[in-house]
Parts: sequence; C-alpha cells; structure tokens
Amino acid sequence: MRSPQQSPVKGIYRQCYPLRIMNVEHINPILNVSDIVATFAWFEKWGWKKLWDWGTPPTFGAVGCGECEIFLCLGAQGGRGRGTNTSTFGPDGDEQADRGIWMSVFVDDVDTVHRQCLVAELDITFPPTDMPWKVREMHVRHPDGHVFRVGKGTES
Repeated sequence: MRSPQQSPVKGIYRQCYPLRIMNVEHINPILNVSDIVATFAWFEKWGWKKLWDWGTPPTFGAVGCGECEIFLCLGAQGGRGRGTNTSTFGPDGDEQADRGIWMSVFVDDVDTVHRQCLVAELDITFPPTDMPWKVREMHVRHPDGHVFRVGKGTES
C-alpha cells in the first residue's frame, strides 16, 4: 500500500490517499423549507440573493452568495423543524432541539454579518464569540429550524 500524499485544500495541506475515485467540484446542500418565497426573502436579508426557481408556483430554487449556493425544496428532501430553544450554544443552549440542517458559513467579518442580522431582525441564537477552536462564530436560525454557524478563523 502506498503512503498518503499531501494535497493542498484552500491553502491547507491535508492527508489524502492516492486512490482517487472522483473529483468533487462542489457540494450543494438542499434545505427543506415550508415557504420557498419567504425563504428567498429571508436569505436576502443577510446578504444572499435568489439565483433561480423552478415550477409555477415555485417548489425548488437556489440562493447564492459569492461562489456558494444552497438549494431550497418546498416540503421535501430533508428534515426541518424549529425547536423551542432560544440559544443553540453556551450554558443554556440546546444543540439538539432544532430539526433542520446545521451548516458552517465562513465569512470575512462575523461582526458585520451579526450587525446585518440584528438590523434584519433575524433569529440570532448565539452571539459572536471567540471559540476555543480558533473560530469567531455566531449562529443565525432560519424559521424552519436550519441553523447557520457563521464564522471566521482567528489567529490567536
């Protein structure tokens, strides 16, 4: 058996094995949403834009920001459900109450995104915090229980 090779992934070297079965170009998560039109509007409040929709009325679509894209599916393709919790991390946080998808979204400035979410009156379930794993992060929750961990790596 050959030894693992070094492979660059966004400037970070990670171990990978020489047998490559496929080359993944990108991954698009699919969120199950209860109201696709309202979800397009929700994403626009924190800087994403509607890319396209399909169907009359629409039952599938996508939002994007930068080079990232998230698919939206009305009432199917995954779980959803908002918990009764008000915090997703910390001493009073509940990481299991929401039944939606959790995703990490890395940005240039967590505090700017936080201010934008406050102005838009989005459900912030964890304020910007410097975490021990060297990421400054906050959480924002979609009305269907999908939680976005908005973060940026820290140097300290």
